[in-house]
Amino acid sequence: METTRTLGRSGIEVSAVGFGCWAIGGEWQDATGQPLGWGRVDDEESTRAIRRALDLGVTFFDTADVYGTGHSEYVLGRALGRRRDEAVVATKWGNVFDPDSRTLTGGDDSPEHLRRALTDSLRRLGTDHVDLYQLHLADADPERAARLRDACEELVAQGLIRAYGWSTDDPARAAVFAKGPHCTAVQHALNVLTDAPEMLRLCEEADLASVNRSPLAMGLLTGKHSGRRTLEAGDIRSRPPAWLRGFGAGSGADPEWLARVDALRDVLTSDGRTLAQGALAWLWARSPRTVPIPGFRSVAQAEENAGALEKGALTGAQVAEAERILTAR
Repeated sequence: METTRTLGRSGIEVSAVGFGCWAIGGEWQDATGQPLGWGRVDDEESTRAIRRALDLGVTFFDTADVYGTGHSEYVLGRALGRRRDEAVVATKWGNVFDPDSRTLTGGDDSPEHLRRALTDSLRRLGTDHVDLYQLHLADADPERAARLRDACEELVAQGLIRAYGWSTDDPARAAVFAKGPHCTAVQHALNVLTDAPEMLRLCEEADLASVNRSPLAMGLLTGKHSGRRTLEAGDIRSRPPAWLRGFGAGSGADPEWLARVDALRDVLTSDGRTLAQGALAWLWARSPRTVPIPGFRSVAQAEENAGALEKGALTGAQVAEAERILTAR
């Protein structure tokens, strides 16, 4: 398998696996106290993991201004440092937050906020441009989003961003952004447990990259969860919001979801893969446009995720077997 892929119509080449930087932002919350991070983090370990990923050929890093209310961008920018030109950096805007209390306070879909947010992200990242800038309001009004699309075209012309996209699971909304010449990607949920055929069809028709969040199903496809595993209070999975599937409030991983993972274990761990590497391999086989962005918090996780590149995609027969297993359940 090729170890690189192209971000849609932009021509920007990235490693076939990217790294999602949500978890390294640390703890943050919404106004009700709902945790929105993945628990405590060690910034030095995060930095080592990012630099190790670069050494192993990972060039695509996806973050957002709201992750850790700015902290993820800061850590990523510091870790890349003088190696910034080796990386393709994606971030997102649209959320409004208070960094002092690490609290999400709302959203803003105005072009004015877009420019303010980009200025702040560039400062935290320590760079003069963002390679892929993504709207982070999944359910934003399509007509207002069209104004943001046009504003992004102006930012491309000014050299502040190279391309843009929308982080949404709605193909109709993604299609609004796809009308822009420099729209090149849609970020959406996709993994072996949760397919997205309509979104993949749009990516093919509109020449977009499919940037896959939750490629490991929020950790379920790492094999490190059991129904009895206790999650720390600052972990979003300990009190999962409605959109987060596979976990129960205060009860850890859902036994039914774990049973599906167990059923897939043999096919995903074929050819010497770990379970997580098999989940990434399924995504590469699913479409030539997919770029999964698994999260990480340690050097060991970075090495495991990057190691999937050597194993490549699942075969057609292995994908068919995974589908047969899931259909039978």
